[in-house]
Amino acid sequence: MLTTFRRSRFVVIGLLAAFTLAACGGSSSPRQAGARSPSGGDASSGFPVTVHSAEGPVVVRSRPTAIVSLSPTATEMAYAIGAGSQVKAVDKYSDYPPGTPQTKLSSSNLNVESVIALKPDLVVVGDVQGGLKQRLAALSIPVLVLPAAQKLDDVYTQMSELGQATGHIPQATSRERSIRTRLQRIVASVPHRGTPATYYYELTPDYYSVTSDTFIGHLFALLGMKSIADSAAGAAKSGGYPQLSAEYVVKADPGFIFLADTVCCRQSVTTIAGRPGWSTMRAVRLHHIVPLNDDIASRWGPRIVVLLQQAANALTGRSS
Repeated sequence: MLTTFRRSRFVVIGLLAAFTLAACGGSSSPRQAGARSPSGGDASSGFPVTVHSAEGPVVVRSRPTAIVSLSPTATEMAYAIGAGSQVKAVDKYSDYPPGTPQTKLSSSNLNVESVIALKPDLVVVGDVQGGLKQRLAALSIPVLVLPAAQKLDDVYTQMSELGQATGHIPQATSRERSIRTRLQRIVASVPHRGTPATYYYELTPDYYSVTSDTFIGHLFALLGMKSIADSAAGAAKSGGYPQLSAEYVVKADPGFIFLADTVCCRQSVTTIAGRPGWSTMRAVRLHHIVPLNDDIASRWGPRIVVLLQQAANALTGRSS
């Protein structure tokens, strides 16, 4: 069974939307996105604030100094906006940037008591399980839910919300602008294609893939690419993450193959070329197989620019 973001990897995972050039345009400022200071707060520090998240309003009464992150993507975002020094503990999968205070915690099998024992003043999660939100609410511990992104604007919104909740609004705004600019430059570096380049994006060796209607699909669409999974039976019913077959992939004959299972499942250019019948595909014959880092391929944080650059390099024949 695939984990949440490997199964819906860029809904992730498995990390992980309307990715158009227009989406790289303007968006609401952090203040417009929903932060406000209730009466009686410390105006000089900007707290308390109410962050209007996708899961409802979250009141953070003072600048947090003991953040617990149970989402690898949220962890990357926190460090990217300068809130790393406020992070007290992270889940066992939050391995980037190097040096994060990893624990044995896992959002997929969460021990709420272990979280409470850390005495956090802010908990950030990708999804809510095990009654975490209710238990922590009873202890006046705010929980900010940053679910798997559906579109590029979700990335910017979540970074803004995290900036509000941690007291790093300017840094979050700056990082958002940086990501927008870098994505625009990558897209501009790829010549326009009259016909979309087709690709097979492998999440797992048992042929789970992504359609063009997923987060990753819309990201690659910025480069004029189209997933072969779009025409698969049950693609829509699967939420954009259908399980294909070896025969389906060979028949579709994609121009490019992206491997998002090189670490977890040790897939490589060699293993792909060795699959029965796959040596006949254009992607294999033309050496258009792109091994990806599983983590970068499954998270929707700041390193999406790295992922898009790898795809652009493949399209233009540049080395990574």
